[in-house]
Amino acid sequence: MNQPPSEIQPARQPLPSAESWLEGVPTPAQQKQDGYAVAALATSLPGMVPIAVVLAGIALRRIKRSGGRGKRLAYGALLVSLCWVIATAVAVTLNLVGEHRAGIGRTVSISQVAVGRCFDADLDADALKLVRIADCAAPHTGEAYAKVSAALAGLSVAETGTVATQQCAGAFVEFVGKPYERSELDMYYVVLENRDVADGNVLCLVGMPGTKLTGTMRGSQR
Repeated sequence: MNQPPSEIQPARQPLPSAESWLEGVPTPAQQKQDGYAVAALATSLPGMVPIAVVLAGIALRRIKRSGGRGKRLAYGALLVSLCWVIATAVAVTLNLVGEHRAGIGRTVSISQVAVGRCFDADLDADALKLVRIADCAAPHTGEAYAKVSAALAGLSVAETGTVATQQCAGAFVEFVGKPYERSELDMYYVVLENRDVADGNVLCLVGMPGTKLTGTMRGSQR
């Protein structure tokens, strides 16, 4: 008896769709480092912190959305930026502490200005009594450059001025590197006491009325 033809069975299971073959295989976009992450790290190294932080934030959002690479670079940029922030904060703190110890910004009597200190004051005033201690690296009006010894007891005002000027002029050429007579700078003195003492009784100052000085005048040849 003839049997009805049986249904032909497939020799093997159908092939999966082409898309399923790509599961787990990184796409070209996922294999490439995110450009924003690379830029974030590059800008963080020289200390461009605000730009680096913004670029790192953009990179992390893009990577989360696309599954791309570069997360380590972005986090590295944030870490470097944090190091810059900490280093800057430490530097500012140390500078403020140094200024406090140096008395910068403090108002003192002119007689209390130590040699090597710069100050702000009105050099055209008839009587210079109070000055504000300044940072020599910043613009300032004057600098105390020496203390000299002079026997002033019993001298008249004119004689005191002559002796003090001569003594300060000798220290001036050693400090500035040019004789006072040929210098564009002006010289001032403050008599601390009339008797001659070992550490000096006349404070010598240098400045230029109407003009701010920047940096010490030591060896300036001005």
